[in-house]
Amino acid sequence: MAGTVSLAATAQTNNNMNSTNTTELATFGGGCFWCMEAVYERLPGVIAVTSGYAGGHTENPTYPQVCGGDTGHAEVTQIKFDPAKISYAQLLEVFWQAHDPTTLNRQGADTGTQYRSIILFQDERQKLIAEQCKLAAQKTFTQPIVTEIVPLKKFYPAEDYHQGYFDAHGHAPYCQMVIAPKLEKLEHKKIIAPVVQTPK
Repeated sequence: MAGTVSLAATAQTNNNMNSTNTTELATFGGGCFWCMEAVYERLPGVIAVTSGYAGGHTENPTYPQVCGGDTGHAEVTQIKFDPAKISYAQLLEVFWQAHDPTTLNRQGADTGTQYRSIILFQDERQKLIAEQCKLAAQKTFTQPIVTEIVPLKKFYPAEDYHQGYFDAHGHAPYCQMVIAPKLEKLEHKKIIAPVVQTPK
């Protein structure tokens, strides 16, 4: 993908830009939040990643409710990042490669509206960047991108047992069969680091 973010590019950016006390938030959904969380934790410049729910109408949803498909919410990850080290556009470049944005309400064997591809923007600037990045990304896919781009109304953090799931349960079957191969693919492309980058 043209303009793909890489660890080398991020490192070069880090050397050319001073870190500030300013942080920003990005909220993306690309299938199971366990997968997306594991990807974004491995990006330099990302400070924290929280799995949760957004895009729906039910207040304070639970995991069983979201899985039931009636809340309107998607499984999402909210990413706290340092824009002096990694940009919102670079996070989006990883987003397009971390899941298949051309499958409607589905990622692999995970099906349902809660697994839809979605970008929830914080402000008009993020909306514009997301729309521009989507147009650029479309050139690399033969099928139309179905990713929703909508305003973030409210983010609900998921239950504690979902947070840091891959790092805590890396030997679980789902982690081994779905998440680990995805991380290995992105590591091979030098898109993410082999270890978690977020501070503990």
